[in-house]
Amino acid sequence: MTIRFAAALDGESTAIVRALTVVPLRSAANDNGDGFPRDDTLRAALRHFAEYGLGAAQQAHRNAEAAFFAGKRQEYRHWLGICRALDKRMAAAIVAHHGGIA
Repeated sequence: MTIRFAAALDGESTAIVRALTVVPLRSAANDNGDGFPRDDTLRAALRHFAEYGLGAAQQAHRNAEAAFFAGKRQEYRHWLGICRALDKRMAAAIVAHHGGIA
């Protein structure tokens, strides 16, 4: 069975013409607009993801919470950065829960 496509007639827009028209993207589809984490944070996040898989963001959340309540500010920021690299909404919820302390 042969399928043939005919050109659109004098500017008429058919469904097939619209479907085959390539529209250039203005930015990447996964662009969050906030920039990217630093290289060391990204590496740590990737290592953490390799160890915990899809539960990595949740584990980073738990680690950040534990560090926060233990009073370990530097460790808290480290885990918050990893959580932010893996799941920005979850990291924002941590910060909101702790009164904006990032």
